[in-house]
Amino acid sequence: MLDTVPLQSRFLDHADHYARWSGLAIGTEAARQLVTMRSGDITMPLVFAITAFGLCAVGGVLLGDALTLRPQEAVRTASLAPRLVRDQVPPRMTPLLLLQAASLVALLVIGAVTASADPGQAGRAGSVLSVTCEGLRTSLGPWPGLYYSGPMFAALAVGTPVCVWALRRIAHGPGDDQQRRDRAWAITGAWGLLVSTQVLLVAVMVLVALTERACAGPLGAAAIVAICPLSLLGLFTFGWSLVTVVAPRAVDDEAARDGIPDDE
Repeated sequence: MLDTVPLQSRFLDHADHYARWSGLAIGTEAARQLVTMRSGDITMPLVFAITAFGLCAVGGVLLGDALTLRPQEAVRTASLAPRLVRDQVPPRMTPLLLLQAASLVALLVIGAVTASADPGQAGRAGSVLSVTCEGLRTSLGPWPGLYYSGPMFAALAVGTPVCVWALRRIAHGPGDDQQRRDRAWAITGAWGLLVSTQVLLVAVMVLVALTERACAGPLGAAAIVAICPLSLLGLFTFGWSLVTVVAPRAVDDEAARDGIPDDE
C-alpha cells in the first residue's frame, strides 16, 4: 500500500529534530574551521570555536522549537493553576546548570580582575596572569581575562536571555504537557551546552596557566583544587546536555516521576 501521507507533512512532523541535529552539525563544522584557522595565538581560535558551537546548538534548538507542530485539538481546555517555567525544565539538572553558570561568571570576573597585559605580545591586554616567581616578575597564561573572556561574556549575554524567553513562551503557549516539557528540556540542554563547554575551556586555561611553572603558590594550588570538581561537573553536564538536545524525550519519564503536575 502506498504511503498517502504528504512528504511536506512528514517533514514538518520531524522538523524540530532536523533543526536540532543541524545546529549541532553546523556548530561542529564551524568549530573545526575556527580551530584550524591561522593565528599567532592558539587559544583565541579555541575560544571562538567553543563559543560558535554553543551558539549554533542554541540556534538549532530554537529553530526546531519554532518549527514544532502544535496539536490541533477540537476542544481546548485550560488549567486554573498558572504554568510556571520551573515546572517544565529538568528538576534535577537545572540547579546544577545554574550553579555551573554562576561559577563560570565568577571565574570570568575573577579572571578579568586579575589579568594583565602580555609584555611579549602587543594588543593582548588581559591575557596573562602576572606573578612573582623567585624574585622575578613572570607571566602565566593563557589566562581567562577580558582578552579571552570577551567572546564568552557576549555568548552568555545573547544566549541566556533568548533561552529564558523561549522557556517562558513554551510554558504559556499551546500544546500538551509532554510536548511542552520536551521542548523545554531541549532548550535547557542547548543552554547547558553553551555553558558547560565554556566552563571546560576556562578550567583548562586556568589549569594550564597555574601548572605551567611552580610559581602559582598556595593560592594557585587552592585554585587548582577548586577547578577540578568544576571540570568534572562540566564534563557531566556536557554529556547530559548533548543527549538531551539530540533526544529530549529520552529523559522525559524522569520528569514525570518527579511529580510535575499535568494540566487538566
